[in-house]
Amino acid sequence: MLQIKNFKNVNLAGQPEQSGLYDPIYEHGACGVGFVANINGTPTHTIVSNAIQVSINLEHRGAIGSDKLTGDGGGLLLQIPDDFLRQVCSEQNLELPSPGKYGVGMFFMPHEEAKIEKCKQTVQEIVEAENCKLLGWRNVPCNGDSLGEISRLTQPTVHQIFVTSDNHEGEDLERKLYVVRRCIEKNISSWTKEDFSQFYVCSFSHKTIVYKGLLTGSQLPVFFPDLKDPRFTSAFAITHQRYSTNTFPAWNLAQPFRCLAHNGEINTLRGNINQMKAREKNLESELLGDDIEKIKPVIQNEYGSDSAVFDNVFELLVKSGRSLSHSAMMMVPEACGKKYYMSEDKRAFYESHASFMEPWDGPAAIVITDGRFIGALLDRNGLRPARYTVTKNGMIIMASETGVLDIPGEEVRQRGRLQPGKMFLVDLEQNRIVPDNEIKAKISRQAPYRRYLKENLIELRGLFNPSRVPDVDLEVLRKQQHAFGYTDEDINITISHMVSRGQEPIGAMGNDNALAVLSNKPQLLFHYFKQLFAQVTNPPIDPLRE
Repeated sequence: MLQIKNFKNVNLAGQPEQSGLYDPIYEHGACGVGFVANINGTPTHTIVSNAIQVSINLEHRGAIGSDKLTGDGGGLLLQIPDDFLRQVCSEQNLELPSPGKYGVGMFFMPHEEAKIEKCKQTVQEIVEAENCKLLGWRNVPCNGDSLGEISRLTQPTVHQIFVTSDNHEGEDLERKLYVVRRCIEKNISSWTKEDFSQFYVCSFSHKTIVYKGLLTGSQLPVFFPDLKDPRFTSAFAITHQRYSTNTFPAWNLAQPFRCLAHNGEINTLRGNINQMKAREKNLESELLGDDIEKIKPVIQNEYGSDSAVFDNVFELLVKSGRSLSHSAMMMVPEACGKKYYMSEDKRAFYESHASFMEPWDGPAAIVITDGRFIGALLDRNGLRPARYTVTKNGMIIMASETGVLDIPGEEVRQRGRLQPGKMFLVDLEQNRIVPDNEIKAKISRQAPYRRYLKENLIELRGLFNPSRVPDVDLEVLRKQQHAFGYTDEDINITISHMVSRGQEPIGAMGNDNALAVLSNKPQLLFHYFKQLFAQVTNPPIDPLRE
């Protein structure tokens, strides 16, 4: 156990247990996020170096510890650099299959050799049990000289694993690696006799790889020399700088995660988690088949960050056969009430999916990828900044602010901002940017959602109207209201508003009354309950660019 002032029982990953007013259930963060991509899909080292520069230029949106060297977290999500890995693996007599026929896992592990060997042995047993073949391991070079004291204290070792399968390739291999990863995570997380909290799988895919840690943008290429190697190429790179507003920074909570990077807060998180847990037993998938039982629980750690939980659910939707854009529309819908103008097909899509997936609501700018598409979406209120620039040579830069790369004006073809509830994708196979209208028109017409609603939707309105309105003795009613603590304000302002307008009353005045539980006066039952909500004020550092 580590020792951190004012906290007990801190695990080796640097995360304390619940203590006093601290509860990990309330962990959120706000950050800087972005991506760089070649629209033509050509992998280059320039994309990697540009993404590192974006991360450095977003450092002011992240945070550092009191030692001035420990970042809250930073990293890159990239395409697997096949040529680079093929060459470095050949140096240790490890031959890789052709691209698309092998997967790469990025693992954090403890420092003790005995623990590392125990983890590796367990990983190998699970890989083989899932009818895959472990090709070998690679110790990822790491230079911790630039780390701060706090990040060095919890620094894990970093390892890469190479896996193939005679029975799977392409998307089938991707799903199998997902299942293998979940089996590994569940197995090792159940070990309680020793502290294996540093074990974490950053990524396990045949298309993408994640380099991340408790780092600042400038520390990324120093800590991971791989990223500076000119042989390391990618057609895109997602970058992230974390600002953990009320959380404990940790290596495993650094972003990007396996499918996305997120700036914002999911205010509906607890409800989303509870609903996801409630429907887990009913989950089915033609593509995953019986393997779907192996990935449960879907949410790896419900006390992790909101971004990590969001990534768990988003990844399930993508791996079970939904497209990247379909999954994003399900989880982060745009405003679609009756007063908003939109096509009937799109409205039917949102209403149909609302019956089995609640919106993951809150201020959010999210960058997403599945290896072929990369894109971004904004919450329906537009409460996080997202700017993009397209150059004449076919590079696109999207970030929490403009100007994260020095692009001469004459090389810029287009500048813009992501609007509330909108998204865009870059198709790296068709070499084009896919706009919001095209994405959502295609997705909303893939199935007859209007017919689904017409045949299956049951409106609750009118089902529970009383057959007879009871007679009311106003004198008796008044006495009962007094007895149960109703005030003139409750009756004339709150209840009358609800009756006349059919909606909850909303006010902005402060309330200096004693809490109901501490008051010696009669109280309504409702006064013992308060609604929890998050109000985030994020003034721009540079209002002109934001």
